[in-house]
Amino acid sequence: MPVILAIESSCDETSASVCADGVILSNVIANQTIHEAYGGVVPELASRVHQQNIVPAVQQALLNAKVNKNDINAVAFTRGPGLLGSLLVGVSFAKAFALAKNLPLIEINHMQAHVLAHFIGDHKPSFPFLCLTVSGGHTQIVLVKDYFDMEVIGQTTDDAAGEAMDKTSKILGLPYPGGPLIDKHARQGDPDAYKFPEPQIPGFDFSFSGLKTAILYFIQNNVKANPNFIQENLNDICASVEKRIATILLNKLKKAADEYGIKDIALAGGVSANTGLREGLLEMGAKNGWNCFIPKLEYCTDNAAMIAIAGYHKYLKGDFVGQDIAPLARMPL
Repeated sequence: MPVILAIESSCDETSASVCADGVILSNVIANQTIHEAYGGVVPELASRVHQQNIVPAVQQALLNAKVNKNDINAVAFTRGPGLLGSLLVGVSFAKAFALAKNLPLIEINHMQAHVLAHFIGDHKPSFPFLCLTVSGGHTQIVLVKDYFDMEVIGQTTDDAAGEAMDKTSKILGLPYPGGPLIDKHARQGDPDAYKFPEPQIPGFDFSFSGLKTAILYFIQNNVKANPNFIQENLNDICASVEKRIATILLNKLKKAADEYGIKDIALAGGVSANTGLREGLLEMGAKNGWNCFIPKLEYCTDNAAMIAIAGYHKYLKGDFVGQDIAPLARMPL
């Protein structure tokens, strides 16, 4: 029964998890609030806070799992993609822990791990399936043929969906991080109050830069006419923006599902926590006879549990790396 210690530090969450024989025993996430003052993640500050959080996070994960460090059979870690300084903290800790305990190391691609989060628990998709992976930095439609055989068949050509939400929240004067606040206000608004354009991008690719610009001009023009426009219509604006982003994502996903003839459809990544997107997928799935898979909220954002489950399946294959391994800011799927 392999026991895997997993480390995730790709951006601004320091996370540690323990997995035993494919079952997640603990998943500790230390969030960083220092970036709120800057309206976005500051890479140098992120890496410093990771250094402060990494040891307590691992200690808490071991305690929550009721596992001794001597029971660990391997250490899995996020190698990339991500912020290089942040990754370096997690990779260095994983290498040191493995060296001290004479354990094998397992490198994990962060984006693959988001997809494999669907193999935590009993409700699992069957291969092949399509996964819409949506986060602050990535927007992809992935054809998943096996645990580590994945093909990106569609992706954003500019901004990611999460970026579009964060930039919209900034235009509206909402504090960082803006995605959850847009979700909160959208629940009280009318999603059909305002119409925003849907980019006409060929194939399965996405574009959000034009939508972002359209939202900016829409807000500027209405504020000129009514300085209180945002305050008076915030809920409706958020609901309308959220609906447009969700429909852009889901329309492309349906196009891919139809072309590939696949009925198992999954959602992953930080933006998969968005209520409108989750509800939209379930509604579209019901109309099209899809088997829909949406991770629990704790497995949507960056977390070490997804690294642990990916590490478990690599452990079964004997797929290990040496101490000469280094983090990668860019790491293709």
